[in-house]
Amino acid sequence: MTVSSMASGKPDFLRLSLYRAVWRWHFFAGLLVIPFMLNLAVTGSLYLFKDEIGNTIFAYRNVVQPRGGTLAPSLLTGNAMAAVPGSKALRYQSPGVKTQSARVTVGTPAGNVVVFVDPYSGAVLDKVGEQEEFNWVVRKIHSLEYFGLAFNRIVEAVGGLALVLVITGIYLWWPRKQTGGVISVRGTPDRRVFWRDLHAVTGAGAGALIFFLAISGMPWSGYWGDKLNTTLATNGLGYPAQLWDNVPLSKLQTKQVLGISGWTVENASVPVSQAAGTPVGLDQIVASANALGMAPGFEVSLPSCKGGVYTAAVFPGDTMQQRTIHFDQYSGKPLIDIKFSDYGTGAKAVELGISLHQGQYWGLANQLAMLATCLAIILASVSAVIMWWKRRPSGRLGVPPMPQQQSVFACLTLIILAFGIVFPLTGFAILAMLVLDQLITRIPSPLQRVFS
Repeated sequence: MTVSSMASGKPDFLRLSLYRAVWRWHFFAGLLVIPFMLNLAVTGSLYLFKDEIGNTIFAYRNVVQPRGGTLAPSLLTGNAMAAVPGSKALRYQSPGVKTQSARVTVGTPAGNVVVFVDPYSGAVLDKVGEQEEFNWVVRKIHSLEYFGLAFNRIVEAVGGLALVLVITGIYLWWPRKQTGGVISVRGTPDRRVFWRDLHAVTGAGAGALIFFLAISGMPWSGYWGDKLNTTLATNGLGYPAQLWDNVPLSKLQTKQVLGISGWTVENASVPVSQAAGTPVGLDQIVASANALGMAPGFEVSLPSCKGGVYTAAVFPGDTMQQRTIHFDQYSGKPLIDIKFSDYGTGAKAVELGISLHQGQYWGLANQLAMLATCLAIILASVSAVIMWWKRRPSGRLGVPPMPQQQSVFACLTLIILAFGIVFPLTGFAILAMLVLDQLITRIPSPLQRVFS
């Protein structure tokens, strides 16, 4: 080979090595996350339509017929406690619309129970364990928190790997003079190229939205999300910490007193009631929250001790109406009143991302866009498995070959590990995957054939 031919062939050789390196990492990331991505897509699709499901399948407890005025919250709460003997009222949620029931969460030694009450007649419509309520179960399975902290951390790592999948997938899809597989699908379902093209076109078409779902879901993750929340709050980009400066604080966090708290304020401390005497009661607090202009459907947590406060909060689809107010239980005076407009720039961006992620901000259009993305994730995952199954040699995993120019793979690995520094749990997963790959590749064993 002449010097000129070697020089002209080197760029192609490097491009092939880079392609194989990206393909190998794309394969590894997909191998780890596909089962979890399927879970996220299916449960996410259900949660997008939680209100519609609640008003149809569970209409018997969620939907009521308006007739006259509503009864006092204290009366509804009393009826709920009577339906669960020996219970104590923890939270009251006012109806968001006239056709919606009120919800009262009561505590028992066996666990919390959600009681659905008709706000017009006071009749108890249904009661269910808080951890058995449909939306609670779907949400907890979505985050895998239902199965424990360790599984929840796995989802956090999966979120970061999903970002890797999208970026490497776009590189592999990028047109390289091929006649198909860019916006069209070649072949028929009995051929591997059909599934390859279906996977590539689906992933590329929905790549930006999949990336958005992954990055907007990360703030809810246990480790990274908590660190981001703390960082924003410390730097004046989260909730306005100065509102807490002159108020005595308890050791409780907002997320510990509410059923569902907003991301920005979930770690904020709950204040302590400063007055003394006779508590003003739930009815006055609900009336005060209404008078202060809280959006309908707000939840009120009741004081749990003599120094406790009433906390009224609402986190609707319209993020601009988010609000949390802590009331002194004796004077009824608002101790802390925080609105969306009080949030820092970072918190506003995160809350908007979460609202879009949950399909709440733009109504049905938002729901359908996120549903289409979930369906694309399912299609891309299923087509990836079928494509791999058709491609793999018998009895082997069919891992894409290591690039001949191994320095290319090493450089790409360093870049991905740098990404892992931003998302530490993802970084640990990548590092573990890299170590396993190198051990199998370099140490002779039967696993070398299986992984080839």
